[in-house]
Order: sequence, then structure tokens, then C-alpha cells
Amino acid sequence: MKTTTKPKIGFCLFCIFIFLNSLPIPALADDANPSAALDAKVKKFLTSQRDKWVDWNVPEVDGKVLYDLIIKNNYKKAVEIGTSTGHSAVWMAWALSKTGGKLITIEIDEGRYQKALANFARAGLSDYIEARLANAHQLVEELTGPFDFVFSDADKDWYKNYFVALAPKLVVGGCFTAHNVASHWGGIQEFLDYVQSLPNFKTTIDRSSAAGISISYKLAEQ
Repeated sequence: MKTTTKPKIGFCLFCIFIFLNSLPIPALADDANPSAALDAKVKKFLTSQRDKWVDWNVPEVDGKVLYDLIIKNNYKKAVEIGTSTGHSAVWMAWALSKTGGKLITIEIDEGRYQKALANFARAGLSDYIEARLANAHQLVEELTGPFDFVFSDADKDWYKNYFVALAPKLVVGGCFTAHNVASHWGGIQEFLDYVQSLPNFKTTIDRSSAAGISISYKLAEQ
């Protein structure tokens, strides 16, 4: 009797077709690249909030300065003194999301603190921020470190005290930054005179905005 294999071949091809169609579909580009998806979300958030930041938040240009410092130096363990409603923290946490780091940010006012939490969630950055509702005068003394980046933007009369408390916890190569140093409010001049006198720190002032940011790199332990 004459036989044929065509029906068997056809059945095998059908089975292969079913198998291939059952395989999971490859992820889309944004799903395969979480960083790209986060970038898009943060950019959309910042664009939507442009010119809406009040309550002592930094201007956008200073947020970019902080972002660039963290990226340039690959910082991972950051502290912010004075969250306000979170503009500067968003910029720093965005940078830390790229370096694999995290930010501790401290705010004393509960209303601003709650608004900041909401902003962090909207920006998609909550996982990169540990927000503390506390008096920084006490909390900075309790933080154990080590840290590689500090941004001070709270009560200007306490800038020097914040620096004295955190400088020993700052790694060599780390950076202590402070906002509004061009204004000479309160104790800012005392703070600047102090940090600029230290042989183991190199301090410059970024004047991208009228506020001014002091940038003090730790060169050595002593």
C-alpha cells in the first residue's frame, strides 16, 4: 500500500505554530529599560510643576546643579537638611536613581513634609527617598553616616552647626553644599568663613542662580 507523510508534516508545522504563538511577547522598550521610563515620568512631573514651587524651594537651575554634582561624582549616600515641598529632593533623588543611591531628607514642618511626600510619589521617586519629619538640629547629630553628599537649605543661623555635625561623617571626596550663600543671611558669612578656612576642604561658590550654592569638597580627614 502506498503511504504519504504530508499529513504528519502538516500537523507538526501546526504544532510549532501554536507553540511559537504561546511564547511571551518581548517587553516594550520602556518596560525593558526602567531608567528610561523613570526619566520620562520625572521630566513630565518637573515640567508640570515648573514655576509652581513655593515655600522656600530652590529654583530649577539650582536643582540641576545638585543633580550634576551627584552624577559627576557618582554619589550614593546623600542628606538634605530642609526638604520644603520637595523640589531639590526630586532633583537629587533623580540623580541617585542613576547612581544606585538614596537620599535622607529632613523637614520640620508637617504641612510641607506631607506635600513633599505627595510630590515624591507623583515623580515616581519615593523608593529613592527616606523623608524624615524631624528637627534637624537634633537629627543630624543622630545620623550615623557615612555620607558622600549633603545639601543644607534650612535655617541659615545653623549652617555652621550642620557642617560641624556632618563633616566627620562625610567621606573623603564627599561634598557639603549649602544654599543661599550669596545672600549673607543670618549666620551664612560665619559658615563661609569657617569652611573656607579649613585646610582639608576646598570650597567654591556656584552662582548659576542669584541664590548661590557653596560647594565644599572634603580632601582629607584632617
